[in-house]
Amino acid sequence: MSEIHNKLAMILRTQPEALLDLEKKMEKLTGKSGVMERIVEENETLVKQTLKELGLPENNLNAKDVHNALVGYIKNIDERLYDFLDKPDLSKMSGKCGKLCDIALALAKPGPGFFIKKEKAVEMLEKFPPQSMLDFFGFKTATELVEKKGLSSVFSALRFTQNTEWMHKFFDEAYNDLTADDFEEREVELKVLEPEWLDAAGKFLEKKYHNLSHLKELGVIFIIPIQIEMPGETLRMFTLLLHYLNEVPFYSELFRKFSKEPDFAVKVKSLLRGDVPEGKLPESENIALRIVQRYLAKDDPKDFRLIEPHINPEAEHWYRAEGDLRGLDSMIAGAESGMFSRWQELDFVGGFFPDGLTGEGDEELVSFDLIDLTMSLAKKGEIKYLYHQQEALWNKIFIEYLGRDKMNKLIEENIIEGFIRL
Repeated sequence: MSEIHNKLAMILRTQPEALLDLEKKMEKLTGKSGVMERIVEENETLVKQTLKELGLPENNLNAKDVHNALVGYIKNIDERLYDFLDKPDLSKMSGKCGKLCDIALALAKPGPGFFIKKEKAVEMLEKFPPQSMLDFFGFKTATELVEKKGLSSVFSALRFTQNTEWMHKFFDEAYNDLTADDFEEREVELKVLEPEWLDAAGKFLEKKYHNLSHLKELGVIFIIPIQIEMPGETLRMFTLLLHYLNEVPFYSELFRKFSKEPDFAVKVKSLLRGDVPEGKLPESENIALRIVQRYLAKDDPKDFRLIEPHINPEAEHWYRAEGDLRGLDSMIAGAESGMFSRWQELDFVGGFFPDGLTGEGDEELVSFDLIDLTMSLAKKGEIKYLYHQQEALWNKIFIEYLGRDKMNKLIEENIIEGFIRL
């Protein structure tokens, strides 16, 4: 087994034999050789280049020093962004989101999407009344609730005001009869929830680790108005906003595509669940790849599907969001060259360094991925995130063999089945 396969396997937490087998099959399919070697070389070059730009020596570094230097740079970016966005106070932005949303939309430029009609959404709530929410506000009907509190706020708040049993029943039954006629073309909506929803959102925030989420089927991206007081929270919120501004159109295009098919509702529900096949890879003469359309490592870092070769569309949404972020370099006066634009090429980059803890030479993986670093900063170092970088590296392998456009086309064509056969 070569050193190249061992290095990649360590970063990806997989077996080098799996990478060697993949390499042989991809070489046969594409005629390209030396791809994994070039990826390792590019990774090492970018690690050295980044360390140099941070003013760190190439030698005698431990993982803690490298991670702290990267996070320190992220903290500086976060401060610059907070000032540029006019120090957003989310508690005052439910009526008008202002510069935070204006800049995100200008960078991402999402087109009109294919979303559930608002009258259909109200009809769904009337059929399955959100009783906890109705009781809290003292309303008798879902129509009255929506009229007084707004459809976007009500639908966004369902997941943290209704219990799990109600949510499952609502999804399982209310979405069953959706047809293409229940959808319409309209713009993506960014919504900062009113402060009154904050108390109800406590458990949701604890579970999700951040204050943004989205409703793919309604084209709504919502922000819970927590106070921005910790380093990293502005950058975390803004990059998530850009991420969802890429993810929502991706799924909207799939809704539009499947609207012509008889099992439209079944496919919509599959997409909203983020289904990932649990069984073994199908038999294939050449290569079979699983499409992992969510971050399984958040639930189980040892999930067997993470250590087999796979493709992750989530990582592609983040790649595009990091590309959108590049535009800030020209928007923010006096920004250091490459302050925001450097991160897109680092999404797959990680390096092993002595951990600096045991003194026994054990090595620890440090992610150079912007999102991993930002999440780590916002969590005050309680968690060192790695999974964004690892999933981006799996994508990188297939992009180097197949091309980014081909990868995305294969994802769109096979996302319902959950497997790509090459």
